[in-house]
Amino acid sequence: MENVQTPSNVPTYGAIKRQSTDNCPTCRGIGRIPRGHDQLVAVIPCNDVRLRPRRTKLYVCISMVVCLFLCCLILFFLFPRSVTLAPVSVLSVMVYFTPDAVDMEVTNLINVTNENFVPVQIVEFSVQGLISSAVVGTSKFTNVTTMQGRSQKSVTFKIDLPVTDGGLNTYCKSTTIKIHTLFLELQ
Repeated sequence: MENVQTPSNVPTYGAIKRQSTDNCPTCRGIGRIPRGHDQLVAVIPCNDVRLRPRRTKLYVCISMVVCLFLCCLILFFLFPRSVTLAPVSVLSVMVYFTPDAVDMEVTNLINVTNENFVPVQIVEFSVQGLISSAVVGTSKFTNVTTMQGRSQKSVTFKIDLPVTDGGLNTYCKSTTIKIHTLFLELQ
């Protein structure tokens, strides 16, 4: 049977044999190391139970799980999400006729949704107006809004669309058609 030593039958600190009453050469039996003592020497048996820490694997596994959990939380809250723009409605369209073109001033309302947990600032916002896949006007807006985390805001903007195409210009100025319909797409 294996002889396992427990803390009750472990030899005293610095004693090699049980019957030895020699003091520890480092602390000289007082239990404290004097200042200025450069050379530390202690004799501890290799099979001393106090040298084997208990539950080391458990502590390492628990610390790894806690670190992994904290990393996942940080990634979840700080991982960037997209800012969503959703059209709500066209508030007004003003049409002005000039000899060379037809100018339209469109006022549009959009919802801006921030899904992030941190505030974002919309620095630049550009809108293109398309009629039959032909770009008729672009507008660029700067410093539109600042949004708090997990919030939604409505933004109103105006875009000027000059219709200079000859065919569209003639169609818009035609007096034979009472209602002129143009399909305008904003992107």
